Amino acid sequence: MRVASLGSGSGGNATLIETAEACVLVDCGFSLRETERRLAGRGVDPAALTAVVVTHEHGDHLSGVLPLARRYRVPVYMTAGTARAARPRADDPIRLLGAGARVNLSGLEIEAVEVPHDAREPVQYIFAAGGIRFGVLTDLGCVTPHVIDRYRHCDALLLEANHDRELLATGDYPAALKRRVGGDWGHLSNCQAAQLLQHLAGGALRLLVIGHISRQNNSPEHVRAALRPVIGPIDHTLYADQDDGFGWLSVS
Repeated sequence: MRVASLGSGSGGNATLIETAEACVLVDCGFSLRETERRLAGRGVDPAALTAVVVTHEHGDHLSGVLPLARRYRVPVYMTAGTARAARPRADDPIRLLGAGARVNLSGLEIEAVEVPHDAREPVQYIFAAGGIRFGVLTDLGCVTPHVIDRYRHCDALLLEANHDRELLATGDYPAALKRRVGGDWGHLSNCQAAQLLQHLAGGALRLLVIGHISRQNNSPEHVRAALRPVIGPIDHTLYADQDDGFGWLSVS
């Protein structure tokens, strides 16, 4: 298994998971033209995608999904709540799945994990193939026992560290947006990401990618300072950004 990102942040998110038999895109928050450009940069033909799986309906995760699916007839998996918000056309190639569901796409097993976020029916995903597990965990406002349980055995993880609490509190966001981002249905702070890693870092986790880092309310330096005490057992830690995401990484 190998993974890559086309970009990670409030300006657009898309993550690739590839095995010998499948290539799946998680979310697509870029325009169709920009998605095609970024896929080409990773050496991926959009027509060769096995599927797109969607976490929730917010524009930075959904805006490019249906245009991509329509042009290349790529199946799209999402929850019923996300589909109601997305309002697909009758002929769109939509496949519904519920929280907790597992689907197998050409040997790549995909599990949808329920998370707390301010969307209709949000999920995040765990991918498994050949005994290897890669988790995508962004866009959740708090860490629940269920999340800890489901992600405990991941070998690699793309994890949100969205904001520094002090920078968010003193920044330019309106008060209502600050409450939303920092609330239990918003996004993980650096400290919350560190608390989750305290539960995960002593297990199977060997590769960690930090993503969805806010440009307004965070910085890689703030994230590193918060995570430094808890990432010692992890072999490799990288940081995804909005413009370039991250290149292909082998998960083994």
